Amino acid sequence: MMKKLLVSVVDDDRFFRESMCRLMRSLGYTADIFPSAADFLASPRLAETACLITDVQMPAMTGYELHRRLIDTDQAIPTILVTAFPNDIDRARALNDGVVCYLRKPVDEAHLTQCVRDALKSAGSPEEES
Repeated sequence: MMKKLLVSVVDDDRFFRESMCRLMRSLGYTADIFPSAADFLASPRLAETACLITDVQMPAMTGYELHRRLIDTDQAIPTILVTAFPNDIDRARALNDGVVCYLRKPVDEAHLTQCVRDALKSAGSPEEES
């Protein structure tokens, strides 16, 4: 039996974190949730994370800044950015910088599910190759 893939969710909104955790578990993934980028970066499971879902607008470090930090420290993780305040400039910058998906909140579950699958395929996760 293959180990379940870990999807980490970073968002300062507790309701969103918890709902994303439930959704990821219902899809068969292991899920960890974090209220801030700093908490995620300090996690002992950082290296196990196969996909990262993070809010763009957070105090201290934005989701985009978290994505860049991971790339700059050679810890790149396929990342999905979500935001209640989307704009075309941020979207283009994020996608050009390797973000898998840039989604508007409230998130469409079917679209998010496909984004997670795409993220895991981009990472070469065997469970997602079909």
